[in-house]
Amino acid sequence: MVAERVDAVSGVVTAPGFTAELVVSDIGRPMQLAFDRGGRLVVLSHGRRGDAAGEIHRFDVARALPMDGERAPRVVIPFADAPRKTTLGSLALDARTDDIYLGEENGNRVSRLSSDHRLTAVAVGLQHLVGGSSIALDGDGRLVTIDYASPETQGRAEAPPPRGLDVLGTGYQGPLIFRVTVGDGSPVPRRLDLVPPFFPRGWIAPAGEPLTRFIAVAARADGTLLLLDSLGQVFRLATPEGLTRIARLPGGHYQRTSMVVARDGALLVSTGLHVRRVFRVSSEGAVGTIASELGDPNGVAIDAEGRIYIAESALHRVIRLVPT
Repeated sequence: MVAERVDAVSGVVTAPGFTAELVVSDIGRPMQLAFDRGGRLVVLSHGRRGDAAGEIHRFDVARALPMDGERAPRVVIPFADAPRKTTLGSLALDARTDDIYLGEENGNRVSRLSSDHRLTAVAVGLQHLVGGSSIALDGDGRLVTIDYASPETQGRAEAPPPRGLDVLGTGYQGPLIFRVTVGDGSPVPRRLDLVPPFFPRGWIAPAGEPLTRFIAVAARADGTLLLLDSLGQVFRLATPEGLTRIARLPGGHYQRTSMVVARDGALLVSTGLHVRRVFRVSSEGAVGTIASELGDPNGVAIDAEGRIYIAESALHRVIRLVPT
């Protein structure tokens, strides 16, 4: 058996077949990653000062590394609502238009940042939008969001149950998935509290398995959704089989997790502050660790050459894992 390798520069422990490189240093709390049409790495960060909802950086990863994030140009996104000061914690990028979709962390709306830096609300009425990969775009450019219905969000007299949940019957408690069109001139913002959810309407949970809170979603090109719940269970949601559990990650506290689908269909899961690893889940459900001892790994992305990029929020940097 080949031993894991500790990279001398980054301090990251990598699995056999990978080496680690430092891509961007000194970038204030990088949270989410994606690649645009030009192959540039797009980074959503919280910044160091906490005086904005988020910052967007773009880096040409073909340049000499590492790059200095502190000196790089950025787009600063102000708080949408000064008293709330809700930060942006999730990101999805439309590869067809370069529009960036941003979700409020612990908020209730998703906005679109156009290529000319205009921010527009496109989906509102969510009950509790977490950070990480809580939003995604499917192969048809539809916005996918995960949410959760609970007695606290439905049972208050001053906040009647969302009408869109009528199809689920009285008192439904559990995860929700919405999939709506928000591009191509569709009227926005979409009121998700009035829209019947994509899940669980018409879908069946695995027998004997109570559904817990979904905390991350990724979409394959064929429309299949891959989901992670708070217990570390990985599910596939597809037609016609419905929701199927395909894997379970090692025990741990999964929070603010991010996911991306590789070209071979495998799922990469960046696990956050407490677990500090990046897992690879094959299409058959086999789980392996490709990197560990990471500093609060958040966003994860893959470039055209198959290199894996990880945002280490606690260390204010972005690294990449290069197949050898």
